[in-house]
Amino acid sequence: MNRMLALSCLVFVLLLENCSFTPTFHYAGYSDLVFLPPAGQNPSRCYLPENYVPDTNHLDHLPVKYIRVNLHFMNSADSSANFTQPEADSVAHRIMYYANAGLERNMKMFLPLGNDTPVLPVRYRYRLTGRPGVPGDKGVYCHFDDSMFYYIHKGPGQNLYDRRPVRTYGVQLDTVLNIFLMPNRPEGDDPPEPTMPVGVALGNAIKIGGIGPAPHPPWNYKGVINHEVGHIYGLRHAWHTNDGCADTPPNPNCWNFTHDGSECDSLVSNNLMDYNSRQEAITPGQIGTVHSQMARLTSRGRRYLEPRWCKLDPEKTIRIRDSTVWNGARDLEGELVIEPGGYLRLRCRVSLPGNARIIVAGGGTLELDGCHLHNACGDQWDGILLQQTASKQGRLLVRQKPVIEHALHPVDWPATTP
Repeated sequence: MNRMLALSCLVFVLLLENCSFTPTFHYAGYSDLVFLPPAGQNPSRCYLPENYVPDTNHLDHLPVKYIRVNLHFMNSADSSANFTQPEADSVAHRIMYYANAGLERNMKMFLPLGNDTPVLPVRYRYRLTGRPGVPGDKGVYCHFDDSMFYYIHKGPGQNLYDRRPVRTYGVQLDTVLNIFLMPNRPEGDDPPEPTMPVGVALGNAIKIGGIGPAPHPPWNYKGVINHEVGHIYGLRHAWHTNDGCADTPPNPNCWNFTHDGSECDSLVSNNLMDYNSRQEAITPGQIGTVHSQMARLTSRGRRYLEPRWCKLDPEKTIRIRDSTVWNGARDLEGELVIEPGGYLRLRCRVSLPGNARIIVAGGGTLELDGCHLHNACGDQWDGILLQQTASKQGRLLVRQKPVIEHALHPVDWPATTP
C-alpha cells in the first residue's frame, strides 16, 4: 500500500501535466532502448580514487559507510595491567566516540604551506558490534593472559606482528574488524616503549600499544585508530615520496613544531597518515582511496562494513535533478529517481536494495554505459520504471550493453544482441 501511495504522489506532485492525461508507468523493455554510439570503456576506471571523492553538492550519492569493529582489552592474569569490565565497556564507547569525532571533524591540511586543499566530509564511521544472538555482547572483550597481554613495538622481543592474540581471542574475524588494546611491556624491561599509543594493521585486526600499566585516556586513541584503519583501507604513510595521493605532499615527518630553526619549525604535517601529534586531516585523495576500497566487492575491508545496501530505506531515495555521471561504483540504500530534466549516466557497478526501483520520470533520462546493475546481497530489486506524460517520456539510453542482475523485471535483450 505504501509503495502504491508513493508512486501516486510522484505522479501528482512531479509529473502530472494536465487533467486530460493521466501519466502512466511501465517497466523498461528492449523496445524502449535508444542506442548511442559506443565510447571507450576502461573497467579499471571504476575504482580510481578520484571517482569516490565526495561531491558536496550531492553528498547523498556517496552514502556514509559504517565499519563494524570490536575492542579487546588485553590484560595480565592478575588484571592489573588494563581495564576490566564493566569499566572496559564504558571506556570502549568513549574511545569509539572520539575516533568517530576525529573523522567527523576533518581539518584543513597544514602542508604544503599556503595550500588550498579542500576539506571534505570523510563519509565513514565506526560501529561497535557484538556477536548476534549473544545477550549482553557489546563487542567489548577482556582477556587475561600473561603470555601475550603486552605490546613491544621495537627492540628485543618486539611482537607487533605476532598474531597469536588475534588467533586466540579474535571474534567474528571475517565480518568485524578486531582492535586489540595492549599495555606496554611489563615495567622494568628495557628499552622503554613510546609514550604515545602506537599500532600496527594486520589485515583483519589492529594491535595498539599504550602506556602500561596505566592506559591512555580515551581521546588519545583517536589518531592511532584512525591511522591504522586507514592502512586497512589502502592508505599509506603520507610522508613518503609517493603514497598514491597527489594531495599529500612529502615532508620531513616532524612530530610537532620545534621552534629551533630547523625544518620542523614550519614543515609540520597534521595529516592522518603521517606520524605527528595531531593526525586530524584527511585529504580528498585519501577519502577517495578509502571509498574505492570499500566499493570493491572482492576487497577484505568491504567485509567489515554494515551492509546497509541490502534492504530498502524509503528515507534514502536519491533524486537526480541535473546532469550527473557516476564513474565509480555505488551501493544505494534507497530508490533512484531521475526527475524531469535530470540526466544520469551510469558507467560502473550500482547496487539497488531489495525491492527498490529506478524510476525515470517523463523528461528524465537514464544512460546505461556498460554499467552493472544488481543487488550486492543477492536479493531481488524491482526494475526500471519509465513514466509517460502527455508530452514527455522517461528515456532509457544505452551506450554500451549493461549487465543487469537480480531484477524482478529485467530489460529483456534478444539472444542475438551483442
